Amino acid sequence: MEENIVLTVEAADANKRVDAYISENTELTRSAAAKLLENGDITVNGKSVAKNYKLKVGDVLEIELPEPVSDKAEPENIPIDVVYEDNDIIVVNKPSGMVVHPAAGNPCGTLVNALLYHCKGSLSGIGGVVRPGIVHRIDKDTSGLLVVAKNDDAHNFLSAQLKTHDVSRIYYAIVVGAFADESGTIDAPIGRHPTDRKKMAVLKEGQGTARNAVTHYTTLARYKGFSLVRCQLETGRTHQIRVHMAYKGHPLLGDSVYGGGKTQFEAANKGLISGQCLHAKELMLTHPKTGKMMHFECELPEEMKKLIEKLEKTVV
Repeated sequence: MEENIVLTVEAADANKRVDAYISENTELTRSAAAKLLENGDITVNGKSVAKNYKLKVGDVLEIELPEPVSDKAEPENIPIDVVYEDNDIIVVNKPSGMVVHPAAGNPCGTLVNALLYHCKGSLSGIGGVVRPGIVHRIDKDTSGLLVVAKNDDAHNFLSAQLKTHDVSRIYYAIVVGAFADESGTIDAPIGRHPTDRKKMAVLKEGQGTARNAVTHYTTLARYKGFSLVRCQLETGRTHQIRVHMAYKGHPLLGDSVYGGGKTQFEAANKGLISGQCLHAKELMLTHPKTGKMMHFECELPEEMKKLIEKLEKTVV
């Protein structure tokens, strides 16, 4: 890790946008500064701010430079579960524990490395040499369906669908407690946590990096102390389901980051629970070349099935 950069704003720089100020006073470009601000790697007075934040005299900026990563992902012979594949797209069932693309701390062994080997390098180049073909992501400890673009036209088409919310993504989650209503909608903006840069949080509209986030949920089963919930994403913010469930007082079982990793059940089943109980079960999209609506579905992972079997003995 490179040494952090600390800057203190003087009178001559008051009222400047923070991203512009950083580009003028460091070797970072303005776009690089904006990305670091969005990720929470740059704080002002210990808090995350948006890239258009206007600086004040005496503001203290701390810039945490990320670890350098490989400038290119390499093919690796890693088995992957291919649900569907043609010349334009490939849909895979990612296992829990696998990172989607190389990043600091995970330079290899990722889904991208496996895809480069499987597809013989035939992936969209829009994501760059580290994230070829990647249109959307799911967390390391989340399992389930992911669509990857094999050429630039498919990538642009799928990205447009995601922006207009025309890709339907349905997740199954085991949460702590039970919702009062069988179904409902959580409409609450999400952005970088104001004090903990590694977390996301529900924020007020216009606060920091807040962006609109909508999750529709339906309770499928109630157990003693837990519930199986179906979540349909209308938007796709980082950690959206995890943050929204925790915001409503029902964090995901096994999610130590957002409060679901401190239950007696989680402690008693450490061998089964290695992260949040969340699975991307269904994916619906329009094929980029044929225009045909496609529906993909995959079973819950074995560890999640076993957890549900245990919980079913406590159905309420």
